[in-house]
Amino acid sequence: MEPATTHTAPIQADCETDSVTSVWSWWPSWRPTSMSLLKTTESKILACIQNDLWARFVTLPNQDRIWTLTLTNKAVRKPAEQAHKTPLVMVHGFGGGVGLWIRNMDTLSRSRPVYAFDLLGFGRSSRQSVGLENMILLGHSLGGYLATSYAIQYPSRVSHLILVDPWGFPERPETQTQEGQGQGTEVGKRPPLPRWVKAIAAVVSLFNPLAVIRAAGPWGPGLVNRFRPDFKRKFEDLFEDDTMTQYIYHCNAQTPSGEVGFRAMSESLGWAKRPMLQRVHQLPPSMPLTMLYGAQSWVGSSSGDKVAQIRDQAHTKVLLIDDASHHVYADQPEEFNRVVENVCNSVN
Repeated sequence: MEPATTHTAPIQADCETDSVTSVWSWWPSWRPTSMSLLKTTESKILACIQNDLWARFVTLPNQDRIWTLTLTNKAVRKPAEQAHKTPLVMVHGFGGGVGLWIRNMDTLSRSRPVYAFDLLGFGRSSRQSVGLENMILLGHSLGGYLATSYAIQYPSRVSHLILVDPWGFPERPETQTQEGQGQGTEVGKRPPLPRWVKAIAAVVSLFNPLAVIRAAGPWGPGLVNRFRPDFKRKFEDLFEDDTMTQYIYHCNAQTPSGEVGFRAMSESLGWAKRPMLQRVHQLPPSMPLTMLYGAQSWVGSSSGDKVAQIRDQAHTKVLLIDDASHHVYADQPEEFNRVVENVCNSVN
């Protein structure tokens, strides 16, 4: 592994398409963000961690760098015992970063090493390779989609797959009636979208999902505060100021390489081009799978029920956490940590 480092990635000119690079080359200086500011905000968040923390960049063969955290319990009397435990690897969702796990990392690292990293193109990673042969793999939202893809490709490395409100599982519903069957059967439960909604969606699809934050320049942090005040509320007992919304802003005001990758995987309005329900059968039947959903989340748990049906209920659990939205780990951290700890303890 690469030793701990304080290097920051250079800021690159941000543009939404290659064809307009020269036109929008002034955007970086207009936006009140930098990798240095992201680092400072993240450091304030990570200062809350009580256990031993090792933060560093892991360099990939192609020279991209993955910002990686490793947590171990400094209070454990026999470190060798924890070393024999299967590590837990946590993968954040779209637009997030390692700092969002601040309510979970200390608790979950009490009995085993915990790894958390910024997805390539998000947070502080270059816009995972830490030598782990076997892991308990946990992914939230987009991270759940990517974690499932990884488990399908490298099943021998995953002892248990935990998906938290995973994105990209359901197929895009049909909204128009079937033709040629003579019965006008409605496919799906949603009414057809108005033309103006389709028109706006068509325009938005030309840009990366978080382009508006960058386009807002000095008003970008205010936009995050206005449209995502929930992030401040979720962590208000830890930070009285705008630390978490500032963190979200700095994570997403950098070069949008991660968003480019997300666009390549998704269709209009955020549906996955390759819905995971079409591939989940490729997971080994013997691989334990736990799916956690927030009872008040916009991600429907029906996909989890379908996964259980596809896998014929084998080694599959679908759990709902009450009074939790999409960000289950922050809304109900104690219950989330309890469930994940139980899953980890079931492994070893």
